[in-house]
Amino acid sequence: MEHTQTAKLNKSQGNLSLANLNFWEGVAIIVGANIGAGILSMAYGAKNAGWPVLLFWIVVAGIFTTISMLYIAETTLRTKKPLQLSGLAAKYVGKLGSWLMFLSVLINSIGALIAYTSGSGEILSKFLGVPPALGSIIFFTPGVIVIWFGLKATGVAEKIITFGMGILILILVLASIFGPGLKSEFLMYNNFKYAIPVFSLVIFAFLAQYTVPELARGFAKGKAKQLPRAIILGMVLTGILLAIVPMAALGLTGPDKVTQVVTIAWGDALGSWALFTANGFALLAMITSFWAVGGSFLTNIVDQFKLPSENNPKYRFISLAFVAIPPFILAYSGLVGFVDALSIAGAFAGVIMAILPVLMLNKARKIDEREPEWTCGKLAHPLIQVLLIILFSGAAIYTLLGLFNLLPKGW
Repeated sequence: MEHTQTAKLNKSQGNLSLANLNFWEGVAIIVGANIGAGILSMAYGAKNAGWPVLLFWIVVAGIFTTISMLYIAETTLRTKKPLQLSGLAAKYVGKLGSWLMFLSVLINSIGALIAYTSGSGEILSKFLGVPPALGSIIFFTPGVIVIWFGLKATGVAEKIITFGMGILILILVLASIFGPGLKSEFLMYNNFKYAIPVFSLVIFAFLAQYTVPELARGFAKGKAKQLPRAIILGMVLTGILLAIVPMAALGLTGPDKVTQVVTIAWGDALGSWALFTANGFALLAMITSFWAVGGSFLTNIVDQFKLPSENNPKYRFISLAFVAIPPFILAYSGLVGFVDALSIAGAFAGVIMAILPVLMLNKARKIDEREPEWTCGKLAHPLIQVLLIILFSGAAIYTLLGLFNLLPKGW
């Protein structure tokens, strides 16, 4: 009992502060993190492979990324001090592991933020008749403000906007099914030659491991058992949304007319009202993901570089500038395409996110710093851990070969 109380006291120490999230705010952070650029690119990324191939990978990637997230959840529950992914890696894997994890978070975050920057600029340019760069600045303003106010503000904003996003998705999917209708030939074709690059893209859409330490901080005040439940529910809801949006868009427009940001072609096919609704959904999807990705990236910077406190205005401003400015510059450099950015980020961040959580969990169990409120149980079986590493590493190798045109890219 004394050991547990001491551990709880130590949980409040460190340069990362605790918050008080409720269960649905935690679920919304996971869904908001996942339902962003990935879902908008999914239909285009799967246009050569087909929707059945995409659905298969959604199930596979969803299961294994959820398992990886649960490994991180148990690791955080075995650790006294609140740490981000890079801090956990430093503690349990060493300095090299810490920098690999930080690099993974950086690549994943920058890749996502580039996509949000270019996607939001394109949509707002079409809506408002402004240059894309100005559209991106308009999008960035509420994105940066919410991140500045911290984890609790992010949780509340995510819950509100994710609910609205769900309503818009429901309207669009039902309008596609009961309006023009979905064509079976668009939905049933498949070509497994292009299956692996689709897997890389799906990994990115599910890659929310970086939100787990954020949720652990939010549930630290007597609600630790809610952490695994929030992860599982958030990932199930993510999988459903990742399946139905490409289904409706591909079934309606067909693979030849689908656009990189799917809502543009989807809205055009349904009419002017839907163009507004679909792209409104796209903006909400990107802003929720921007908050989750950007907030986590900021606290990883604080943790990795041992800044005094995330709440110190000076260091928070410096960290937030690093989160927001480089993706904006890269997005308008013309170096990286929307879907390519997501696939590359998914593959390379994915392989680190597969290997290091396994090593972190196994070492945390050996050290046994504190008694966890929950454990992974049989999900941490060595066979599952090996399969997780093989799947994600294979996707990264395929993407690398695709960059050198040695294998088909998929779109």
